[in-house]
Amino acid sequence: MAADNGRTKAKRRAGIFGAVVGVAAAGLAAGIAAERAIVRRSKRGVGDIYAEERFGALPYDETCTVTTADGTDIHVEIVEPADGVEIDAGFITGVAAGPAEPTIVFVHGFCLDMGTFHFQRSELTRRGDYRMVFYDQPGHGRSGRLESGEYELPALGETLRAVIDETVPEGPLVLVGHSMGGMTIMALAELYPEMFERRVAGAVLIATSGGLVEQAKFGLPTIISRFGSPLLPLVNNATRLTGGVIDRARTAASDLAWLLTRRYGFGTTRPSPALVSYVEKMNSGTTAETVARYLRTLYTHARYPALATLRETPTLVIVGDKDMITPVAHSEEILRRLPDAEFIKIADSGHVVMLEHADEVNAVLIDFLGKLER
Repeated sequence: MAADNGRTKAKRRAGIFGAVVGVAAAGLAAGIAAERAIVRRSKRGVGDIYAEERFGALPYDETCTVTTADGTDIHVEIVEPADGVEIDAGFITGVAAGPAEPTIVFVHGFCLDMGTFHFQRSELTRRGDYRMVFYDQPGHGRSGRLESGEYELPALGETLRAVIDETVPEGPLVLVGHSMGGMTIMALAELYPEMFERRVAGAVLIATSGGLVEQAKFGLPTIISRFGSPLLPLVNNATRLTGGVIDRARTAASDLAWLLTRRYGFGTTRPSPALVSYVEKMNSGTTAETVARYLRTLYTHARYPALATLRETPTLVIVGDKDMITPVAHSEEILRRLPDAEFIKIADSGHVVMLEHADEVNAVLIDFLGKLER
């Protein structure tokens, strides 16, 4: 009888969650119904500069799988510098063996994958100056999923440490994190401050947050964010019962997903349709179950004390001035704790600033990397 009551309550909670999501979806659909008629025309993208871009098809020199302590397999791709560029194994501080080009480790955000850094990877590969490491976060892209429980930011920090240990066992590092990737870097700093004293030559925090979580939407429509906190205890049970249904509904509503991606991810009024489609493809590749298992850790993210570890580390903070997911105020709070950090606010850009305004972000990133060598 107790078990039956438990199942009844679980179903009732799932029903409440489903009803709220249904109301949210209905409201959103009504709000943008007028736009849906132009989606297909928009996707054709006459004059789209990225219409022929081969997103997700960049070369690498080596690929490997890193297995974390919790048993999750992480997909990693490594790009080596061009012939003639030497990577020194010396540390930036401590016992240095001379000038060294750092290895750059890129950490992507929530509901995305390593393709987030498509244009940075393309340009830096063309230049051939640096060794680069890219990986898909747990539950994202080609990486495995956590067997049970929720995804926690400390575990993401441990995943980053495992990737570093396997692919860059020694030598200087530059860590580049977008959105949840920036939070992952903060988690690493919290867990292993000594790495930032001896090995981390620089950090780049793009469109991220140190803890203004109650104001962050993390890509969710406003109505869902508004009711998200009290619903979070229900999310796991709800997705066990309805995750497949949510996934199928999301696939069926691809036009709506495309419009939401354009609205919440970009700052320009007419972003490249091919670019919007690429970001939407990454979003839709993340299952509803994975989304649910990440939500609580994102809403409870509070890593401002960890930023103290970065005070002596050269840091670059980048944000789009029209970021609706982690607005400019989030970066400004980081800067309050890292007053010596370099701050770049890019006009007419949303949350995926490194894709939307790739040339500007590339120029700033390359300049930052050059300063680290001087």
